[in-house]
Amino acid sequence: MNVVINAIEKHKNFFEKLSKNNYLMAIKDGFTAVMPIVMFASLMLLISSLPPLFGIQLPQGLSAWLTKVYNFTMGILALMVAGTTAKNLADNFNRSMPNGRVINATSTMLASMCGFLFLAVTAEVRTGAFSVTYLSSQGLLSSFVASFIVVNVYRICILKNVTIKLPKQVPGTISQAFKDIFPFALAVLACSLIDLLSRTFAGVPFAEVFQKFLTPLFKGVETYPGMCLIWGLSALLWFVGIHGPSIVMPAVTAFQLSNTEANLKMFQLGTHASHAMTNNFGNYIAAIGGTGATFIVPILLIIFMKSQQLKTVGKASLIPVLFAVNEPLLFGAPMILNPYMFVPFIVTPMVNVILGKFFIDILGMNGMIYALPWTVPGPIGILLNTHFQVISWIFIVILLFIDAVIYLPFLKAYDRQLLTQEELKESKIIGKEDSKKSIKRDNLVKYEDKLSGLKVLVLCAGAGTSAQLANSINEGAKKYKLDVIANSGAYGAHRDILKNYNVVILAPQVRLYYDDIKEDTNKLNIKLISTKGAQYINLTHNPKQAIEFLKNQIS
Repeated sequence: MNVVINAIEKHKNFFEKLSKNNYLMAIKDGFTAVMPIVMFASLMLLISSLPPLFGIQLPQGLSAWLTKVYNFTMGILALMVAGTTAKNLADNFNRSMPNGRVINATSTMLASMCGFLFLAVTAEVRTGAFSVTYLSSQGLLSSFVASFIVVNVYRICILKNVTIKLPKQVPGTISQAFKDIFPFALAVLACSLIDLLSRTFAGVPFAEVFQKFLTPLFKGVETYPGMCLIWGLSALLWFVGIHGPSIVMPAVTAFQLSNTEANLKMFQLGTHASHAMTNNFGNYIAAIGGTGATFIVPILLIIFMKSQQLKTVGKASLIPVLFAVNEPLLFGAPMILNPYMFVPFIVTPMVNVILGKFFIDILGMNGMIYALPWTVPGPIGILLNTHFQVISWIFIVILLFIDAVIYLPFLKAYDRQLLTQEELKESKIIGKEDSKKSIKRDNLVKYEDKLSGLKVLVLCAGAGTSAQLANSINEGAKKYKLDVIANSGAYGAHRDILKNYNVVILAPQVRLYYDDIKEDTNKLNIKLISTKGAQYINLTHNPKQAIEFLKNQIS
């Protein structure tokens, strides 16, 4: 095990650079920006499709309206992603642009959406009607192509000063519009040229050619070894402190969403939804309870462990892990870089992949047909996604039982070690309790001068862990009557709101982005604070300590 960990840590810089790659970050952040669309559309679909399971038939007009809402949101997902990915890529590039030269992120967003339409949409000559096949998740790969082309064209034009110069007396907004004419035109025309070549030589829109060449590759991923590699590697990287999902998942997210849509269509036609490789398969099966498939672990800690540390961690992490926020467990136990946890943390997700795919491929359980939020508790997510199939109830019981069997012996071994340490520590402090009782608590430190008017933004990978610290800070501020407000957010979706805060705190899983965000916070005169694992978890559970930490950092 040490050999594996040392080998990964030896290349840690490479993995960190990979996770901070401008293009991968743009894809990840682009998807994060459109998640409200995905969640809202899935909710509308649930409202439409679940009542018939219980013998309730919705009025035809209501059902048609819900379908329309879904089609006008999820049905244009690729178009939206083209815009959000371009905007985030432009923001990433702007960090390294020369002083005084900035890519207009809003303009690239519009240009990318126009370019995507050329790559993915066919217009009927006689009627003028649009083919909408590739506006949804099937066109996501074309979204990335459009956004990458557009932003790079803008970048080159700005660096080479290809623009229209206007007199200084012209207002800035009008001047900027003229500056963007050349890059906008060149970028959109580049996408149009690619579309023209595709239709001339292949007779189909570019989106179809792109999908045709990559489909065999992705089908190779949707195999037992391929899926085990994806979720096993994600867990392995997280185990050594590198946020694995940020590196692994952007490459397959588009394919997963496309499979989800395909599953839904198969289900609506009355056939078996056969795709296992979907977003929610990872959320609710492969990584149920968070990376490492830790859903059952807090329960095992509470029931079977004897050491005070693990019992306390189990109680503290039970509710967060239920909603797939497992950082309190990962850093509190700890599980990260814990030799006892190496095998179950890596093996359990892969076993879950094999079990889940077997139930879908062989036993007829439906693959995931919705794109529900990752924070939905795993068992509930499985039931909703399979429309409460009887076999899915059986699957959940078997899944959790097997996960418990894998984790329990390793947890017990670790528990014995901690119990010995706790007994030794207890023996050393006998006789000191009386002296402790005589110590009087100091008056609470007055923080008003240091913290007055602070607006704090806590960032993590998915806005789950960050909410815990934000809540702790707000609770401490309320208790001590301080003028402090804290909010949580996901790294990548923070740029537009950054200017509204004067303090930013990075959760442990996004510490590697410190240097990148430091450039932004310096420009806005914002205090940037980085945290470590155990430290962060302690702050989330102790509002007074969170306030003191904030005060000390500001000082």
